[in-house]
Amino acid sequence: MTHSIDVDVPVATAYDRWSRFESFPHFMSGVRQVETLGGGHSRWLTELGGVHREFEARITEQRAGKSLAWESVGGDLFHSGTVTFDELTKSCTRITVTIDWQPDGLVEKAAGALGLDNVQVLVDLERFKEWVEGSEGSEGSDQALPEPRAVQV
Repeated sequence: MTHSIDVDVPVATAYDRWSRFESFPHFMSGVRQVETLGGGHSRWLTELGGVHREFEARITEQRAGKSLAWESVGGDLFHSGTVTFDELTKSCTRITVTIDWQPDGLVEKAAGALGLDNVQVLVDLERFKEWVEGSEGSEGSDQALPEPRAVQV
């Protein structure tokens, strides 16, 4: 699945804010915690539709200010993707997210069949837009949004 959103901040700000993985729970409704482990690795705790997951991911490609790519490491969850940052104007950036994942279990497969995973990505992109524009990308700011609302099956 691939989705894009335009945010009213410069590319450097959008990239900087997106690359702070520990901040993902502020705008990604299914992400409960992200811990950076070093060496491009991170540990993720997620909950979607009552399904809890813990997995490790690694950055497979990183071009500062341009793109990030990742994939899950080991375990039974396959998850990979890319996010790109394109300058539309000096103060507007298009963010494009492509995610590839393999649903596992009845709840995840049902959500995928109904397209709820696509809806979740769109909702999370809108929340990122609100978050990054609301905090104006200020250094050190972790302005919180209201508690995320996950798409339920």
